[in-house]
Amino acid sequence: MRVEETNLKGCYIITPKIFEDTRGEFFESFNKQKFFELTGLDAIFVQDNQSVSSRGVLRGLHFQTGDFKQTKLVRVVKGKILDICVDLRKDSDTFGEHFSIILDSKTNQQLFIPKGFAHGFLTLSKSAIFNYKCDNYYNKESERGIIYNDKALNIDWGISDNLIISEKDKELPTFENLFK
Repeated sequence: MRVEETNLKGCYIITPKIFEDTRGEFFESFNKQKFFELTGLDAIFVQDNQSVSSRGVLRGLHFQTGDFKQTKLVRVVKGKILDICVDLRKDSDTFGEHFSIILDSKTNQQLFIPKGFAHGFLTLSKSAIFNYKCDNYYNKESERGIIYNDKALNIDWGISDNLIISEKDKELPTFENLFK
């Protein structure tokens, strides 16, 4: 596997080595030891989540706070999405900046998102199966979010019409209001 750090410290793109033959393909989606050797990070995942979404579904931007902050390893099992993460670490040089990447089931790239980031995605294909590993358990009381179209973050989602967004996500606060 190849690991590249993004413009946001601690956030990595993981590209697997894919083996193809007449039977199909095989790849190792994650190897803890190799990841540690390449990054120095010791990720221990305790919960796997999966969502199925249709074209235009936008989920996010979500994060957990306090003792329930989560590191995530995200990937697309089927389809194609635009994945976004936002650095919420106040002591970071990239505080308030975001990173975007298209993840799909052809390249099988993954995004490693450290604690202290908000995360969201937009489904670009007819449907998508999205999987993410977390290093901490979900806690409803620690769940927070930022409105997807926050003007200060200026995220280009690529499309702005026909989005399918939950009522809960439409009511999320702005980035600025998070820190008041």
